[in-house]
Amino acid sequence: MALPVETFFLRPDAQGTLQQQIQQMIAQGILSGRFQKGEKLPSTRKLATHLGVSRITVTIAYTELLANDYLVSRGRSGYFVSENAPAPPAFDLAPYGPDAVDWNRAIGQRFTGGATPTKPQDWSDYRYPFIYGQADPTLFDHANWRLCALQALGQRDFTSLTTDYYDQDDPQLIEFIARHTLPRRGINARPEQILITLGAQNALWLTTQVLLTQRRRAVLEDPSYHALSDILLQSRCHVTPVRVDQDGLPPDAIPPDTDVIFSTPSHQCPTNATMPMQRRRALLDRAREMDALIVEDDYEFEMSFLKPPSPALKSLDSDGRVIYVGSFSKSLFPGLRLGYLVGSEPFIREARALRASVLRHPPGHIQRTAAYFLSLGHYDALIRRMGTAFHERRGVMEEALAKHDLEIAGRGAYGGSSFWMRAPDAVDTDQLTQRLREKGVLIEPGRAFFAGPDRPTNYYRLAYSSIPSGRIGDGVAHIAEGIHAIS
Repeated sequence: MALPVETFFLRPDAQGTLQQQIQQMIAQGILSGRFQKGEKLPSTRKLATHLGVSRITVTIAYTELLANDYLVSRGRSGYFVSENAPAPPAFDLAPYGPDAVDWNRAIGQRFTGGATPTKPQDWSDYRYPFIYGQADPTLFDHANWRLCALQALGQRDFTSLTTDYYDQDDPQLIEFIARHTLPRRGINARPEQILITLGAQNALWLTTQVLLTQRRRAVLEDPSYHALSDILLQSRCHVTPVRVDQDGLPPDAIPPDTDVIFSTPSHQCPTNATMPMQRRRALLDRAREMDALIVEDDYEFEMSFLKPPSPALKSLDSDGRVIYVGSFSKSLFPGLRLGYLVGSEPFIREARALRASVLRHPPGHIQRTAAYFLSLGHYDALIRRMGTAFHERRGVMEEALAKHDLEIAGRGAYGGSSFWMRAPDAVDTDQLTQRLREKGVLIEPGRAFFAGPDRPTNYYRLAYSSIPSGRIGDGVAHIAEGIHAIS
């Protein structure tokens, strides 16, 4: 491989003649490992023109490096890094020196240390991965996704692949969401009211940045999606957690000075509770009474394999008060990072401008690939396949949990992909998680989902989305043994 001439530059503070500086520059590149053995150097003419020096100066520097076996000349092919050149050290080179910057003072706002836990990257290597939010490779439609990606790479879709949309989105994807996805949730929206995001989390971040300030108050469910807690903390707004019950968020418990209410009415995260229609109307009435906005995260509505899902809260909204968050990341695969916001035009306009200043728009090729996958019917077929598999796994898990007397705190009336579990009060599920990993079992401890200093430690989540039915029974047995050993 040829080394690009742009890799070479003379340092303004370098010592010695130009010939010596060029020699040192190339030798250091080889000794540091940046220039690999066998790689071709620029011609003497090309390097001389790039550095602004005479060709004879470069030629002499190359000749010296040839003599020291750093380089080798291959006739008319040019100069290459010698196979006998000194090898870079196997150990990491020491840094140039300690930072002169006091980062404790320089950092104006911190984003580390939030509640969101880190999931193991090697989750698929565990025999019993009761882990939420990962794609099951045995269910995903690899072949048709690949065909859609290839179609989106074709000459016909050159514009969607290469165009800088600036603050706009792929029109085919927007059209499908407006004409097919949203009507299934009872929502009517124009293209100007839809914005594509990098998943639901990005949608929640954009919403928080646009709607909340340090003087405004947000209500979130307790327990709730831990990443939302981090997002609200970073916005520096006033946050009031409201404990959910078996029907989700209770409207009467929302403080009167609330500006924005974050809720998951269709499938509460993480308890799986579904908000009844009467309470949904009461929540809208409460928000109207306070002149507050509601951000509806329509979490996991696609996984309603037990019975059809209730219409979205947004479908009941006649005031433009509800901002709707949807995502394809959970139903397709989490690495897709593709979601969408639906709201009134003034809100979407500001969210669009904010998105443009941060990341312009999600990649056009990904948007067009998803548009093809959706419009050709592959998405619906995938959802049906996943629903069938999840239904079977759910039944197997319910039997295993009952067999071992493990308490289900929330199971979801419509389906979903997980159970919200409660262990005896004496059990710390953070400790339980560590113990179970040694047996190849992955679970999610529940502490991170709760707010406040006195978070319950005995809750945990068990997902069945990424574990085969045949392994569920043994995995649950290991969990029961771990719980009994601690309690």
